[in-house]
Amino acid sequence: MTGARARSTGASGARPPYFPERGSAEYRVASYDLELDYRVGPNRLTGVARLEVIPRVPLDRLALDLGPFRIGKALVDGRAARFRQRRDKLHLTLPRRLPEGEPCTVEVRYSGNPRPLSSPWGGLGWEQLTDGSLVAAQPTGAPSWFPCNDRVQDKARHRISVTTASAYHVVANGRLAGRRSSGATTTWVYEQPEPMAPYLASVQIGRYRSVEVTGAPVPQRLVYPAEAEGRVRHDFGRQGEMIERFAELFGPYPFGAYTVVVADDELEIPVEAQGMSVFGTNHADGARGEERLVAHELAHQWFGNSLTLADWRDIWLHEGFATYAEWLWSEFSGGEPADEHAVRWHGRVSRRPQDLVLSDPGAERIFDDRVYKRGALALHALRRTMGDARFFAMLRAWTDQNRHGSVTTGRFVLFAQAHAHVPVRELLDAWLNRAPLPRLP
Repeated sequence: MTGARARSTGASGARPPYFPERGSAEYRVASYDLELDYRVGPNRLTGVARLEVIPRVPLDRLALDLGPFRIGKALVDGRAARFRQRRDKLHLTLPRRLPEGEPCTVEVRYSGNPRPLSSPWGGLGWEQLTDGSLVAAQPTGAPSWFPCNDRVQDKARHRISVTTASAYHVVANGRLAGRRSSGATTTWVYEQPEPMAPYLASVQIGRYRSVEVTGAPVPQRLVYPAEAEGRVRHDFGRQGEMIERFAELFGPYPFGAYTVVVADDELEIPVEAQGMSVFGTNHADGARGEERLVAHELAHQWFGNSLTLADWRDIWLHEGFATYAEWLWSEFSGGEPADEHAVRWHGRVSRRPQDLVLSDPGAERIFDDRVYKRGALALHALRRTMGDARFFAMLRAWTDQNRHGSVTTGRFVLFAQAHAHVPVRELLDAWLNRAPLPRLP
């Protein structure tokens, strides 16, 4: 593909989606209300999901994304709806025709043993741990535990209630709105008022200790196995300073609080969720050996969770920015400057095959390391061209004007040009839309 070029950066919406089997453009979901009952030992989940659905076109039928659960009942505005299941889809025949724009409440009662959904990157979604569970759903694992419209641009409010044995601590997105115990079980209720893509919804369950951490512009919480406390408190000890620095560079932290869960198991990679990041015990070595990952996952709260791509082909808008945040934290905290990271990684990427177009890498390559590093290099090239003052002013304006919304590569290119004092569209075209690796300015 050397010399290949993607279509215009503004045309991503006209191209077929990477995951056409997921989601529906015929409606949007304004809110999810999930009531879950989970038994850890048998990995048994019973759920009631209520979705506020708003049709974009007149609807007689509705398709939701949902894994292989047993459906007890489906209701639309309180009336029973006929349903059938096929290939991780729940198809509902509506009791009446819904006109465009008229909201309705869809309720699904379901039960079963949640398990990760298969993908080119392994299992995605709800996963059992040695003693507990976690959710890591990016990009298409949300239907492993609740019925949804699994489109990345379909962001909605969430309320998540989880009842489980009282020995376990539950973390979900947003603010802990309530916790009550009854007999041997405890119900945890979380509310996420800011709109959230389905893949960013998360539940973490384990025998955890939870502490509030001071010294940041927003409340921080660390949740971890008791035996890992020393390592966790040390390795995440500079996170408050990190939040403060990123707020200076990227604009105010976009959510009410930030929670880090260190799961009681080893994980291949950390994963972001909205208002939360999840690490394995192997990422807390007691020597801050993985601090770059702490910076990376934190940066996703701006780039990925508040500003969420509208199309998965634009994933560099998440991963390139989060990788560049690693380099910026290194620069700020006394490590290598971003310039040295960029020169080193430019050399490494130049020795890799020149067959990846950053703005359209292909569905199976959205997590290719070149997306991360070349995305960061594109931002460093733009920073060198614009100068620090204009570049970081542009980033702060970008996060402010698109707060809790959806973004595209085309919009970013136009935005950067509007804030630059010199032409940058050709520069970005070479980095984003052509396969050969450009030279650093």
